[in-house]
Amino acid sequence: MNTNAALSAPRLHREILAWYAANARELPWREPDAGAWAVMVSEFMLQQTSVKRVLPLYAEWLERWPTPAALAADPPGEAVRAWGRLGYPRRALRLHAAATAIVERHGGSVPTDHAELLSLPGVGEYTAAAVASFAFRQRHAVLDTNVRRVLARLVDGTEFPPTATTAAERRTAAALLPDDPETAATWGVAVMELGALVCTARSPECSRCPVSAQCAWRLAGSPAHDGPPRRGQTYAGTDRQVRGKLLAVLRATRAEVAQADLDAVWPDQVQRARALDGLVADGLVEPVAPGVYRLPGGAPVPVGDLRGHANLLADRLVPAPDAR
Repeated sequence: MNTNAALSAPRLHREILAWYAANARELPWREPDAGAWAVMVSEFMLQQTSVKRVLPLYAEWLERWPTPAALAADPPGEAVRAWGRLGYPRRALRLHAAATAIVERHGGSVPTDHAELLSLPGVGEYTAAAVASFAFRQRHAVLDTNVRRVLARLVDGTEFPPTATTAAERRTAAALLPDDPETAATWGVAVMELGALVCTARSPECSRCPVSAQCAWRLAGSPAHDGPPRRGQTYAGTDRQVRGKLLAVLRATRAEVAQADLDAVWPDQVQRARALDGLVADGLVEPVAPGVYRLPGGAPVPVGDLRGHANLLADRLVPAPDAR
């Protein structure tokens, strides 16, 4: 941890928590009556996706599937269909798998134990800590992209954290975690909110930061990032775009879809085939006969004739942003 004399954990706690109390956004998964399932759904949806894009789908999702049992009762393809254009649709499959495991192993209730959360399909280190902390008010270090960036600047004096979470980052986060579990749970979301609203990746507003006087990066003159280049993710023309177009055709109908309808959405045959193979390998698309496909787990339905619709749909689709 940085030895900068200005850095004081009690002062950081006091000032960041006070800032959060005055500036926190009102979000449905932060409401007092938001249950553990609602928190878990939000955490899956918010991975690499902005709050603005998540909010409408989040409300629709919980209205349709207010409990893990409700989601588990539907085939996984329905989760993929409802995911729409939120991006990274494997998250929908993972959330469905987690819901199924919650029903089978935990009687339909999201487990409170951190280790049991971590054992659920699709739940990694971050999500397990976030659900345990935000839903059950337990003391866990929650390290998402925003938190890691705030701590990198505040403690280590670097503009950005390493590409992957390191043991040193975990030690820093644990050392700064308040002792009281309730306070620690609020601290985790407060630092996250500071990174989302003030200590942003592209345009940090140090003049608005409640702890700028203690920030090692600001005190060092805000040196530019000198690590590996941080390349922005592209979308147009990539396999991700093709996958999105193919999934859009499959989501648009509950009928099985013929190869010709999928061929209509992208001119490059090799790239289109590669994208479709990837969707099948990921479990997002299910081949039901030679040249016939559907979303996973659906009941057999006669092949739909979507040729004209697929062309119109392809013309309307635009790239979806990736930034959280």
